[in-house]
Amino acid sequence: MNCLDTDTRAKVIRCLIEGCSIRATVRMTGVAKNTIAKLLEDIGCACAHYHNRHVRNLRVRRLQCDEIWCFVGAKAKNTHYDKKAEGWGDIWTWVGIDADTKLVVGYLVGGRDAGWAMEFMQDCADRIKGRVQVSTDGHRAYFSAVEGAFGMDVDYAMIQKIYGASSEHETRYSPATCIGCDIKVVSGNPDPKHVSTSFVERQNLTMRMGMRRFTRLTNGFSKKADNHRHAVALHYMYYNFCRVHQTLRVTPAMEAGIASRVWTVEELCELLPKPTVSASTIDRDLLRKALGETA
Repeated sequence: MNCLDTDTRAKVIRCLIEGCSIRATVRMTGVAKNTIAKLLEDIGCACAHYHNRHVRNLRVRRLQCDEIWCFVGAKAKNTHYDKKAEGWGDIWTWVGIDADTKLVVGYLVGGRDAGWAMEFMQDCADRIKGRVQVSTDGHRAYFSAVEGAFGMDVDYAMIQKIYGASSEHETRYSPATCIGCDIKVVSGNPDPKHVSTSFVERQNLTMRMGMRRFTRLTNGFSKKADNHRHAVALHYMYYNFCRVHQTLRVTPAMEAGIASRVWTVEELCELLPKPTVSASTIDRDLLRKALGETA
């Protein structure tokens, strides 16, 4: 089977990580839609596998966790039960970020109930060594998840934002004003100065700006849950290893000590199998060469 060469792969991946939809990438690169979808699947699986193997044994002092909403196919309230069985409806991305190095320690795409929270927090705990301070929002699922994953070896606090009453002139696109925050210590002795979810919420904004699938009020949303997961894996791999953080002046992976250089998109493509040429193409090339020599 024919494969795209490394340069073409890099062009397609650059388009995807810069917020272009698949159809826009088709128009910009000339690569077929199905080929781009297959490349997204391959690079997404490769990025998830690399992250799972190498983002481990981290020294994290402050971990901020949050979840970001999106949907596949249609919002849950507009999705028929037949489509829900195919993965349509609301989908959440759980993410934990190191407040010091800005490294995305762990992420998980799925639902928002206690089971998903436990799986996500356990994954973060398995990647961190030593005692850590954890900050989350007021989502109830975090209570048992953090305790189940970290046990007593954690300083954990929740921060709940308090919003003022909405005026009659505000619309649904203009949220109420935040008038304060309520901090609740759950376990250990967390430092109140560092109980915050600001960095992880800013990272969520980066993801919404960097992936067309997360852009609100557009038709660029994911149509398949698997493609959504692949796009998330590609985004976090690029964010950790390829993108230079403006305040750090290096990538988060370099700041965390798990990378020694800034990765290029071409190096990201090296996670994929090497491009191959089909036998039929080789036969045609040999035939042309033979005809040219006899002529």
